[in-house]
Amino acid sequence: MKITIIGTGNVGSTLGGRWAGMGHQIIYGTRNPESNKIKSLLELQNGTQAKSIKDATASSGVIVLATPWTNAEETIKNMGDLTGKIIIDCTNPLKPDLGGLSLGFTTSAGEKVAEWAVGAHVIKAFNNTGSKNMGDPVYGSEKASMFICGDNDDAKKMVEGLISDLDFDVVDCGGITASRYLEPLAMLWIHLVFVAGMGQDIAFRLLRR
Repeated sequence: MKITIIGTGNVGSTLGGRWAGMGHQIIYGTRNPESNKIKSLLELQNGTQAKSIKDATASSGVIVLATPWTNAEETIKNMGDLTGKIIIDCTNPLKPDLGGLSLGFTTSAGEKVAEWAVGAHVIKAFNNTGSKNMGDPVYGSEKASMFICGDNDDAKKMVEGLISDLDFDVVDCGGITASRYLEPLAMLWIHLVFVAGMGQDIAFRLLRR
């Protein structure tokens, strides 16, 4: 499958590397495909490519939005026609000092992305844990849960498959408005890691009886 990843930070590069290793065709969308940073990433991940944001978006039916929240709206505007495409929204509306969320209660980053990405099917995922868990979500005999939400069932099923391939336990939380709960969950993970000092080797798991 062709997967475009917008954002080459820890989240984007980790997901891209793992999916590339499984045989998916990964295209990074970036403002400067010829930068030394991008060239180094492509050398580490054999077979991946880099294009402009608009060209990368046009190349794939699945787009991973892994930019900082402050860049999300502008990035989406630069993507071009998104009709029928699936956007996996990894963003969290974090305040600059990581001291909380800038949205909540009546809307969410997931809902804003769905508003901006006209014609696309937006699925919230990969926002509620860190990139280290994306690299390895298995804790002994247990898999970390990945909570997702979105309004299109077919798009969700496709995204669930991609997430399951990474060894997460996928939990479907319903429509895109559930982003209002998943984004504070991300804030809790960040708090536990950095304020409570638990470190990044922690993950949430939904237990079922």
